Amino acid sequence: MKKFYFCLLAVFVFAFILAACATPPTEEMNRAHDAVIRAESDPDAVRYAPAILIRARDALNRMETEAEAKRFDGARTFATEAITSAERAVAEGRSGAGRAREDAIRLMDSLSIPLAETERAVSAARGQVLLLDFNALRGDMDITRQTYEGARLDIQTGNFLDAITKGQIVRSNLSDINTRLTGAAQALSRK
Repeated sequence: MKKFYFCLLAVFVFAFILAACATPPTEEMNRAHDAVIRAESDPDAVRYAPAILIRARDALNRMETEAEAKRFDGARTFATEAITSAERAVAEGRSGAGRAREDAIRLMDSLSIPLAETERAVSAARGQVLLLDFNALRGDMDITRQTYEGARLDIQTGNFLDAITKGQIVRSNLSDINTRLTGAAQALSRK
């Protein structure tokens, strides 16, 4: 009789263990959902770590697929992967924003002197007899100055990638204006 109760107890313990293993990892799945939502709501993660964010979302989708198929070990594994990827996306987003901020500031600082020099060169060229459309040149200089100021404003508002793009446009415009000034001066000297 003791053997029967012992066997019955062993069967119940085994059944309890199987039932415990067969329950979905609800807590881990909820944490994974929360982590991915937080990461997707973080503008820096979205802007600077989109690939990692996609991996987090993919792991979350795979977690749900595994849970629906009652493969709870797989669901638990993908929940952990989703959490890890979401947290990494947020961290990478912060560091990416910091790098972009530094790059934008450095770029804009490097353009302040060339901008002033080009403006002086345009003003000085106006007094010479150069074959240039000074109204168009002045218009291009105004646009370049406005783009520069817009980039500075972008830095202040945290739009670092926009500031970098505008800074590159300013650099290109200054190069074009200076090329036209140099070409006109060289043409005059050849006469």
